[in-house]
Amino acid sequence: MVATSIWQTLAEHPEFLAMLTIPPVTALVTWIHVWMALKMLFYPIKFRGIRIPNFPFFGLPGIGWQGIVPRKAGKISGVIVDQTLSKLGSLDEFFQAMEPEQMAVFITDTVDQNLESLIDEVMLERSETLWNNIPYALKRRLYAQAHQQLPGIMQSLVTDLTYHVEDLVDMRQMIVNKMESDRRLMVNMFLKVGQHEINFIWHISALIGLIFGIIQMFIFLVVPVHWTVPFFAAVWGLLTNWIAIWMVFNPIEPKFIPCIKFFSWRQGFPFIKLQAPHITQFRWQGGFMKRQEEVSEVFAEIVVKDLVTLENIMNEMMYGERAAQTRELMKSHLYEVLDSPLVNTTLRMGLGRREFGQLKNTIIDKSISATMIPMRDPELNESRASKIFGLFRDRIRALSPREFQNLLRPAFQEDELTLIVLGGITGFLAGWLHLVLVFLPAVS
Repeated sequence: MVATSIWQTLAEHPEFLAMLTIPPVTALVTWIHVWMALKMLFYPIKFRGIRIPNFPFFGLPGIGWQGIVPRKAGKISGVIVDQTLSKLGSLDEFFQAMEPEQMAVFITDTVDQNLESLIDEVMLERSETLWNNIPYALKRRLYAQAHQQLPGIMQSLVTDLTYHVEDLVDMRQMIVNKMESDRRLMVNMFLKVGQHEINFIWHISALIGLIFGIIQMFIFLVVPVHWTVPFFAAVWGLLTNWIAIWMVFNPIEPKFIPCIKFFSWRQGFPFIKLQAPHITQFRWQGGFMKRQEEVSEVFAEIVVKDLVTLENIMNEMMYGERAAQTRELMKSHLYEVLDSPLVNTTLRMGLGRREFGQLKNTIIDKSISATMIPMRDPELNESRASKIFGLFRDRIRALSPREFQNLLRPAFQEDELTLIVLGGITGFLAGWLHLVLVFLPAVS
């Protein structure tokens, strides 16, 4: 009876047909503007627009747009390290799990294959005349001396680097540098980890928009003033973005609510299977936290293949902010070759004290380059990644829900207000367009 009366009141309204368009239009517009907001969160990777010096808005370099995540890659990655990765363990622990003894053998074998050409390169660069005039028999003895000492030197060097890895590498800075130098990696990481949640936000927004559209239709019935169309469209735009994001991360801790269940979900059509009604508990928790088991696999794979890799660790160690400390440590091992009687006597007499000292620096530079070649080997990095994958996965699974949400939350939280305001602006524009195209022609 009440429903019939309401419908009769709606049908008798002079703008009945225009009012009926409010719910579907609101749902469609909400769906589109949330899609746009999510795209603007991640794209474009690089700034697109007109650059203006000292542009004061949104931290942008001018009039245009750059995705929030790539624009603030350094800050966001720093938050992820501080709030999540730092809780998974120390860099020393991860490096130890990579089995450095095996790494030392691999490096030794690779360097040993090119050792003689490396010695030739160093000597020709420092003193071409001397090296060309040294008898070949003496060169052979120098080569043999280096081949003999290399395994022991590399083993002790890698052991020493492993022992001092925390002093030589700042894990936070390493990851921030990697993310800032490859901003697409940051975007891809969030998309892999949170694609399910991003799709949820997008699609649930249409349902929320439809509900708000129905509410707005009845508001217009009570207050038939045209300005309410764009006004409430803006309000719904604001609320939809906020509600959708809130639902992904809240509640943080699971809440179990008793309920009656009379169906279950199926993989294929018809997707729902009826069951005898029974009392069960509904787990109410943010969608992202619900997927902790699944996300742990994905995020662990990203970490071991793109972030905490052998190549990244060694690259930071050799060329990062603490590279000078690494050079000093390497000197204590590599100079053993130069301090042997045969090498020391031959080169010091031929070069002189000053040139001999410069030769030592050249050896360090060339040794760093030679060491990094095997460190970039994809097979070696893949095998080391497999050593620590399980360690990362299990520890991510063991994070508390509050800690776990910080894998994805910073991407939205950094400029969440911007996304919400953007929803309001696009909602208002769409509402104004709806008013102009549908309501005003209906009146006239």
